[in-house]
Amino acid sequence: MSTFVRATVPRAVYTLPRRFLTSPELFAAEQERIFAGRWVCVGRSEELAGPGDYVLVDLAGESVIVVRDREGKIHAHFNLCRHRGTRLCTAPAGRLGETIQCPYHAWTYGLDGRLLTARHMQDTPGFDKADWPLRSAAAAEWEGFLFLNLAPEPEPFATAFAPLIGRLSRYGAAGLRRGAQVTYDVAANWKLIAENYSECYHCPLIHPELSALSPWQSGRNDLIEGPFLGGYMDLNHDSMTVDGQRRRPPLPGLPPEDLARAYYYSIFPNLLLSLHPDYVMAHTLWPVSPGRTRVVCEWYFDPATMAADGFDPSDAVQFWDTTNRQDWHVCELSQLGVSSRAYTPGPYARAEGLPWQFDQEYLRAMGE
Repeated sequence: MSTFVRATVPRAVYTLPRRFLTSPELFAAEQERIFAGRWVCVGRSEELAGPGDYVLVDLAGESVIVVRDREGKIHAHFNLCRHRGTRLCTAPAGRLGETIQCPYHAWTYGLDGRLLTARHMQDTPGFDKADWPLRSAAAAEWEGFLFLNLAPEPEPFATAFAPLIGRLSRYGAAGLRRGAQVTYDVAANWKLIAENYSECYHCPLIHPELSALSPWQSGRNDLIEGPFLGGYMDLNHDSMTVDGQRRRPPLPGLPPEDLARAYYYSIFPNLLLSLHPDYVMAHTLWPVSPGRTRVVCEWYFDPATMAADGFDPSDAVQFWDTTNRQDWHVCELSQLGVSSRAYTPGPYARAEGLPWQFDQEYLRAMGE
């Protein structure tokens, strides 16, 4: 059973130095050490509903084909032919047949990456098809989310995600389906967005609508250090919607205590997961530059609820769209401030224990 405690800091601790939020060199190092070396959320399994379905993922400067094979297994292949390096797929998503074929010289690969045919190569000295499969990356699924790790020898997903496996299964997120999506272009470093998500010190000042539904000091956390951080906040209404009303049945299988809570978890480096009594919401962060981040926000609902007459997710979407834009505004103001030569790291408040812990994980990942 999880133990929930208030977030806190152990001593006088400070925000990140300016260079971690503004430096192009450090941004490039993050792409190599974190986004190419850790398990990164890249989407949802439902995007690969059937055999041959694929999406292209741009991650750490690489194009990766993520595809489901005929046996239902998901593979991730670097998007280049082993012959002359030609890009294999160009459409952002689609459905392949039985194979992946290079448009240049028609080298043809199975969905699992094996080289099946290489035209007129049979007489080439020393050539063996078995030596030339597609370069592949590690792929994993967790609660309906897809993760990739581009490292040559990645930490096993089951090891890296051990603290989370099974912890949130009561929400049935793997079986939920996307009911809405909004993409934001935020003029702020990705870490400022993650840090903001992990504290409600700012909530009564920035989020009057949220604070009316969920007391900002009610937060209690069961994951308080490491790559996974978060816990719950109490609800004093039925759900996080524009008027606090819940117009949908609760997600199946939730215990009574979860009907009066919303859970918020940051999953390093780029998934922010919010679990509500009647829906699940996720933000994925896609760093564009030191001062810009693309944020994809999605809302997931029970398929039976979505199939019912009159299903309308807008009460949840409008509530969080308002909240998101409030957050993005203050994150952009923070980016402007930390970019000043006058900025020096400031002290975290006791209520900001999780942002500080996020920083510690980030610094570990960067080898600092």
